Amino acid sequence: MAHDTLLEIRDLMTHFHLQEGIVRAVDGVSFEIRRGRTLGIIGESGCGKSVTANSILRLVPSPPGNIVNGRILLHRGDDSSDQEPVDLARLDPRGAEIRSIRGAEISMVFQEPMTSFGPMHTIGNQIMESILLHQSDVAASDARELAIENLRRVGIPRAEQIVDAYPHQLSGGMRQRAMIAMALSCSPRLLIADEPTTALDVTIQAQILELLTALQEEFGMAVMFITHNLGVIAEVADEVAVMYLGRIVEQSDVNELFDNPQHPYTQGLLNSIPHIDEEKLPRLRAIEGVVPDPYEIPRGCAFSDRCPSFMPGTCDRAMPGLDETGPGHRVRCFLFSEFEDELTEVADGR
Repeated sequence: MAHDTLLEIRDLMTHFHLQEGIVRAVDGVSFEIRRGRTLGIIGESGCGKSVTANSILRLVPSPPGNIVNGRILLHRGDDSSDQEPVDLARLDPRGAEIRSIRGAEISMVFQEPMTSFGPMHTIGNQIMESILLHQSDVAASDARELAIENLRRVGIPRAEQIVDAYPHQLSGGMRQRAMIAMALSCSPRLLIADEPTTALDVTIQAQILELLTALQEEFGMAVMFITHNLGVIAEVADEVAVMYLGRIVEQSDVNELFDNPQHPYTQGLLNSIPHIDEEKLPRLRAIEGVVPDPYEIPRGCAFSDRCPSFMPGTCDRAMPGLDETGPGHRVRCFLFSEFEDELTEVADGR
């Protein structure tokens, strides 16, 4: 294991046990996040991106959700340390150890700050709570000054007044900046940004992305950036993992992914992006079909019923492995995998 690895996910499975059946929201995901680097996670809604993030912080509601398999290894020492990693998947979700990590060493910028902030408390009080919880040597009076300083750092004007504002009194962009200020209040090693620009207009999106990039350089932190916007991924990510129905189907360096997409799903996502320099099309290109019902996932490759390269008798019989097709480039597709080696994957009928 490379010393620059900060977080290591091994065969993570997070399932939801419902009356209708089992939803395998995350079904065997593995990846690494390196210190100071940005991993982008992309895919359509419902592919397991946010559940993966919530699993890392142990925020999956239980019941009905539960981590049924896998390891989430946090390497807490510096890049030259031989300190044993902490397996977050084995910690009590409500225990003291995960609470000391959540918000301090690993922070999260949630998708919708209006529902993530408590409506009954001021922005400042919620940032101060995080500071006082994780920094025992900071007095309450000093915590207020730190909250104001963090609001200024993320570009909020009149921070000494905004600190006493309630979430509903701020615009969407201001709330998102305040959410980032709270997430960075304890200088985390890893920031998980769960679609932080989804509800914002294009101008504000660009400002938030510039802010996150600048703060990453200032703090030297790693970032896990979750989005369905490939343009955002191209701008901020160093490495990319493409998810579909709870599994990673392609993973590579960001430049390699855009220059040489190999999985048919990744190719479909890239082809659906309109280009300003091409002739006007009668309609935008789209991936045929819809994401399958989570209770009725197709046998074999989950993308088989939408795939333009579908091979009958192969893609609908087994799940391909995530195989390396080049340096640092892995693809889960029978176009690059031997069918015979994957037959054992369907022993449970999936």
